[in-house]
Amino acid sequence: MQIRQEKQSDVSTIEAVTYAAFENHPHHEPGAKPTEHLMINKLRDSNALTLSLVAEDETGIVGHIAFSAVEVNGETCHWYGLGPVSVLPERQGEGIGGALIRQGIEHIQLIGGKGVVLLGEPEYYQRFGFKPHPQLTLQGVPAEYFLSYSLVDEPLPTGAVVYHSAFS
Repeated sequence: MQIRQEKQSDVSTIEAVTYAAFENHPHHEPGAKPTEHLMINKLRDSNALTLSLVAEDETGIVGHIAFSAVEVNGETCHWYGLGPVSVLPERQGEGIGGALIRQGIEHIQLIGGKGVVLLGEPEYYQRFGFKPHPQLTLQGVPAEYFLSYSLVDEPLPTGAVVYHSAFS
């Protein structure tokens, strides 16, 4: 498997992989259709998609991850939101998502990122070093599901995190 940055020719496949990964997701309302693929497109169209990686093997693209800048207390502070991360349902459990997360974090660190936040399952993301920090909050989200990972040896920022409007 190879992980690489997305190309323009990957966009429709990224949409399909992301849609499939989130179809019938347990956090969606029953019968609701996924919108995560639309978020990625809005980030891309707004030039707010900081990093977009695909996982590809001999069968084609099997996974995708997106990172975009977040603000803390209304200020840009070199922190990034991870998400969504998508893997084809039939390929989940093979370590593809984990590989995308690890490589994505490395890329964010290389561009001077100070940290990464995400909304997700603690049991899954804690294995990558993410954990809740009460000083970073996301409105309307229980603290145990809003996780962060510092990439630098300095105090975490403090305050409310706001994602790009594509997530609204």
